[in-house]
Amino acid sequence: MAGAAVASPLCTWLVAACMTVACDKEWPLGPGSASPRRRWRRASLSGGVGRASPRRLISAFCGAGIQGLMSSCLAFEPCAEFYSSRNGSAFFGGDGFSLLGRQNAETTRRQRRGARSSPSSVAGKVMSIAVQPEKKVAEKERTQTKQRRVVVTGMGVVTPLGHDPDHFYEELLKGVSGISEIETFDCSSYPTRIAGEIKSFSSDGWVAPKLSKRMDKFMLYLLTAGKKALENGGLTEEAMSWLDKERCGVLIGSAMGGMKVFNDAIEALRISYKKMNPFCVPFATTNMGSAMLAMDLGWMGPNYSISTACATSNFCILNAANHIVRDEADVMLCGGSDAAIIPIGLGGFVACGALSQRNSDPVKASRPWDVDCDGFVMGEGAGVLLLEELEHAKQRGAEIYAEFLGGSFTCDAYHMTEPHPEGTGILLCIEKALAESGVAREDVNYVNAHATSTPSGDLKEYQALIHCFGQNPELRVNSTKSMIGHLLGAAGAVEAIAAVQAIRTGWVHPNVNLDNPDENVDVNKLVGSKKERLDVKVALSNSFGFGGHNSSILFAPYK
Repeated sequence: MAGAAVASPLCTWLVAACMTVACDKEWPLGPGSASPRRRWRRASLSGGVGRASPRRLISAFCGAGIQGLMSSCLAFEPCAEFYSSRNGSAFFGGDGFSLLGRQNAETTRRQRRGARSSPSSVAGKVMSIAVQPEKKVAEKERTQTKQRRVVVTGMGVVTPLGHDPDHFYEELLKGVSGISEIETFDCSSYPTRIAGEIKSFSSDGWVAPKLSKRMDKFMLYLLTAGKKALENGGLTEEAMSWLDKERCGVLIGSAMGGMKVFNDAIEALRISYKKMNPFCVPFATTNMGSAMLAMDLGWMGPNYSISTACATSNFCILNAANHIVRDEADVMLCGGSDAAIIPIGLGGFVACGALSQRNSDPVKASRPWDVDCDGFVMGEGAGVLLLEELEHAKQRGAEIYAEFLGGSFTCDAYHMTEPHPEGTGILLCIEKALAESGVAREDVNYVNAHATSTPSGDLKEYQALIHCFGQNPELRVNSTKSMIGHLLGAAGAVEAIAAVQAIRTGWVHPNVNLDNPDENVDVNKLVGSKKERLDVKVALSNSFGFGGHNSSILFAPYK
């Protein structure tokens, strides 16, 4: 049994390594040996966006020789480094490679980010251990790979403060609150009767009327915000006709999905299944929003959704950017959407004891870092960013709002709803995001915090921020949720847009309702009750979700 326990993971690892080498032989990484489709792509781009070929080229991947490859891998013996290592440290510890690469000799952000594609990278080391003869080839090809840069060229929002990104941010700068009494249903019997509810919304002109009558609001918000992001980014219908749609993708998630559609189906089922909406299952799933938007646009690139509770948007944004960095896409729509202000949604959070009950004064209910906070305030809406590969954006003459630098994910592995008491997951997430992005701590001078108006969560995040950036005298921290509430799966995207707007405008929005700050908080690091002028060097946007999901992403002015 002991032998099998060692052999099984070892063989699995060897199979994966050998498949990587085999695939590299068929599809080399070097620019001089690109696939026919890649060569065509570069030729079309060099001749201008308008010369896109009408043909669709579909590549085959790695042939049909996998079974023979696996058979040959099973005959491999572990290398000497495996036998001489202890607990596999030849691969992961001691003198083995670093998951974050070497950074001690690098002085600039660009150099730090470039180190990830150096010969000391993870992939290069794995290849050199598994198949020694391929070492020089693999390392040579890796050094020729240039890091693709990702920029933000469009933004779309649907929020309690408006549905245009500029108007939305203007309201934030003025300190306007979008929190009010719930009007869409009778909640007089609930202990919480307030929310960041969208009072006026129409999908006319964005979604076909026949579909809009059947879709859940989370999907209507998603489709509308997504198309507004395209419009905001200058991708009109005419401009879209020149895109290579096989390299355009959609990654927009949702924490709650189509709760209203599913709840209505349950009520209809009480009468008869014949009364159920025939689209109730697909329209309730979190992935269908991205799918419907892709169908509408004809985009055939990466398309899926991620659902990590309140961290959903950040996970989607980071994964979308990674598709561009890995040369799997040139354009990605990404973000999140949720519409859970319905009886079952409100009732569920009330049952958790998580919501504020400040019904008599709704605009004062969401108060991050204030000793009088009594829970978070639900919100609803959507936020979508248009991410684009830098050269692609420059070639079509797009306005570049900011550069996406990178980010990271971690898990608290502690509790369903409570943060780790020492904040270890949050701290690890921020530190990994900095390392992955090649950003020095002293460069981060603005943080749009997750801060939801819950005492334990707000303080743990604040302590992690001070641990990382407390020595920076320019550091300014704020919480968008103080004015719009918690948009659940859409929160990260809407707050990322606020961070990008801070970079664009040079203004950071206030923290409202911070009347009696917690004694453990240094108010000198927090934005006050009025907007403040700030030349943002690097902006960090945090997002954490039920289940201990943590994600941090970074933006900077494009230079």
